[in-house]
Amino acid sequence: MPHQDHAAGMDQVIRQSPLEDYVARAKALAPTFKERAAATEELRRLPPDTEKELHASGLFRMLQPARVGGAELDYVALIDVVEEVAKGDAAVAWNVSNLGSHHWMLAMFDEVAQNAVWNENRDALIASSFVFPAGRAKPCDGGYMLNGRWPFSSGVDPSTWNMLAGMVEPEDETKPAEQRVFLLPQKDYSIIDTWFTTGLKGTGSKDVTVEDVFVPHDMTLAVRDIAGGNHPGARLNPAPLYALPVFSLFPFVLSGCALGNAQACWDDFVSRTRHRASSYSQSRLADLQSIQIKIAESGAKIDAARRIMRSICIEAMEDARASRVPDLLTKTRYRRDGAFSVRMCTEAVDLLFAASGAGGLFSQGHLQRQFREAHAINSHIAFSFDAAGANNGRVELGLPSENPTL
Repeated sequence: MPHQDHAAGMDQVIRQSPLEDYVARAKALAPTFKERAAATEELRRLPPDTEKELHASGLFRMLQPARVGGAELDYVALIDVVEEVAKGDAAVAWNVSNLGSHHWMLAMFDEVAQNAVWNENRDALIASSFVFPAGRAKPCDGGYMLNGRWPFSSGVDPSTWNMLAGMVEPEDETKPAEQRVFLLPQKDYSIIDTWFTTGLKGTGSKDVTVEDVFVPHDMTLAVRDIAGGNHPGARLNPAPLYALPVFSLFPFVLSGCALGNAQACWDDFVSRTRHRASSYSQSRLADLQSIQIKIAESGAKIDAARRIMRSICIEAMEDARASRVPDLLTKTRYRRDGAFSVRMCTEAVDLLFAASGAGGLFSQGHLQRQFREAHAINSHIAFSFDAAGANNGRVELGLPSENPTL
């Protein structure tokens, strides 16, 4: 019998999908990240031990091409894997999703850029700031001269490269500026420590500056070339994963952070409430209908958000496998639903925080952190329902899109 049990266990391991394996790795690390959350907030960046554990787990490389040793998982990994990390610490998950997605984006750059990073170090971390108006570039012989100051470069401290968005000044003033992403090594930008915040403290999302730096053309990527389908890196990385429309799906790079944070908040609240009595009446909180309803409503919001996030990522992969590029209306719906699903996660946390009474205020507990993280995540421009909803409404009504990245 022991031999049969061992064989059954081995069979289970063999049958485990790569995605399930990475979800299990994230789940195993989450309790450690949760215990370390206060220290991570105090440090305001990834602790060295956390960074080492993430490298050892391979989570940073979950979307990296298999040809350079990455896992090349489907896009839904950004929901499933990141949710598990965020159950421990949303700030750590924010860095995992950000830095992990940049390996995915690098696969779309020219071969020269891919080799510059991965030939030197396949584990290299790449930060970013996709605030296009923050950077100004002038075309010159062989490339561009770049200047700017960018906010919110998450995970910039341990990163050795940075993807910085900018506007290329047109030679013909009657034409619009071109949106382009510039890949720079660490020596070409300076970090400014501005990251003093109430939420996502541990992400280290500091400012970076660039002054008169030459960026070769092969180290840049036009936004129009990553709107879905063919891209400059397609010869080396022809997999459907890298044919996805990048900025249309941008909310789902980060939405798993909101999902995992909300799920952890719900799990913690339900666990406490099962055995908790009111401080004043000593009645069991689990017997109160108002509490029961809040648990049901918040749980429904979280489950609905998960279904939205996962279904869009899976649908996008199916389209890419069939060589279909979503039309503009579909792309605006992706942005709309990404913002809406994160808003539901925020609302779920708000319900639970309000139901916790004064007990949720104590700094040594996780609830106050989960509340702060939820609102910090929701403040990202990708999750602004006003912006995403208005643009979707415009396109639904036959008006032109106001989001040029789509």
